[in-house]
Amino acid sequence: MARIAVIGAGMGAMAAAARLAVAGHRVAVYERTGTYGGAVGRFERDGFAFDTGPGLLPVPAVYRDLFVKTGREPLEECVELVQVDPSSRHVFADGTEVSLPNASRAGVVSALDRALGADAGQRWGDFLVRAREAWDRTRRPLLEEPLWSDWSVLAEREPYPAVPHKRLLRTRRAGTLAEVGAWELRDPRLAALLESHALAFALDPRRTPASAAVLPYMEHAFGTWYVRGGLRELARAVYERCVARRVEFVFGAEVRTVLEKDGRAAGVELADGSVAEADHVVAGVDPDVLDRMTEHQLYGDGDLRPGRLDWCQSGRFSVLLALRGSREPGAAHRTVVHAPDRTAELDFLSMVTDDPVRPTVTVLRPDDPALRPDDEHESVVLSAAIPPGAECGSDDAEEILADLLVEAAETAVPGLRERLLWREWHSPEHSEDETGSSFGGLPAPALAAGRGRFLRPANVTALPGLYRVGGWSHPGGGLPHAGMSGALVAGLIVEGPDFRGSQ
Repeated sequence: MARIAVIGAGMGAMAAAARLAVAGHRVAVYERTGTYGGAVGRFERDGFAFDTGPGLLPVPAVYRDLFVKTGREPLEECVELVQVDPSSRHVFADGTEVSLPNASRAGVVSALDRALGADAGQRWGDFLVRAREAWDRTRRPLLEEPLWSDWSVLAEREPYPAVPHKRLLRTRRAGTLAEVGAWELRDPRLAALLESHALAFALDPRRTPASAAVLPYMEHAFGTWYVRGGLRELARAVYERCVARRVEFVFGAEVRTVLEKDGRAAGVELADGSVAEADHVVAGVDPDVLDRMTEHQLYGDGDLRPGRLDWCQSGRFSVLLALRGSREPGAAHRTVVHAPDRTAELDFLSMVTDDPVRPTVTVLRPDDPALRPDDEHESVVLSAAIPPGAECGSDDAEEILADLLVEAAETAVPGLRERLLWREWHSPEHSEDETGSSFGGLPAPALAAGRGRFLRPANVTALPGLYRVGGWSHPGGGLPHAGMSGALVAGLIVEGPDFRGSQ
């Protein structure tokens, strides 16, 4: 039985802790804040409750597997999962609207044909076939296996297939997600639908590799789910599973240093000077923070490493709305209101320009009594990607951003301004305080190609006995990926360096 110190109580860290405890190890989690869940946070006021992190759960199979492997109670006995249908409603810049059914290719094709014109659905359906090919090529190395030591192979090879071009009588391979939209979808609304999946992770589709086609494919293939009571309930369930498996949690315990002895990690030193010895250390923090915790060089001598060129990650800005009046019948759980000026939005996100513009906004309106004081009120969350430092901690800048999001949401929520009781916002600065991540950045899932900018550092480090877990490590950000990182780290510790991933 080994002693394992886990830094941080985020979702990936807790997933690893539960699996390691079941394997017979003695696990202690040191969390600098007063609660668990990391980015899966909650804000409550006047009987209203809001998720301040992700609001929907893709690929619930990851957490089903976690609960099966760590106890007798399956996930569905610990939380209530609801499949969201329609999966999403989209309001495009020209006013066109479409509601897409959940996990139904035929239904999506029909909906797009009706809303956008004949052949629009077929072009999207053909794209999903190609996206599945990219998914099949990258699923194992990017999600189910530790990052290859020769990761540069993944960085250089674009898995999204080339497409025959009838007029040119040759194939043409898209290098970016934006090129996929322009060359293959050939409709600015379909392109906006595609690019919204990248924008959800603050990625500029003009610079994001075509392999990001796997993001809409995952939603199409596995569906979109909601956890009754909010995603915070999923964090609670994982925390309680850890406690049931005798994982020790120490809150208000900031780790300052990863201790070393005989050339390997040997425990952690806390801010109060106390020391916790360990045989393995699992760090659920971003690479910049981890670098400060150890004097050991965690990377090779070369400058190039996974994620090195994508270091300053953009973040998520959310506005939490308390509304009077009930939610109208048939309202979509999720509406995406696309930006009126795509180029201006992307230039702002990429810090080409400084002036805030109205971004693509996701509006979440869960029909959940647990999130409102009574049926005569409604809680709504608006969110959009913003560049690092856009709010700069300034009330004026944040007010401008909040106004832009509310302006967009008026097309999704009837009578929004007349119904508004109050609003709060949750900025990347808040995320930095809650998670410790630099600039409150929003980690994206690992993607192939792109010269390694969209990969994440490996779960193993150059310091034996020290492991990375969570969204800032392989296989990247998002709830499913965090859960997968926990499974990978547990496998590496339990089975050793020969562990080759889940079967």
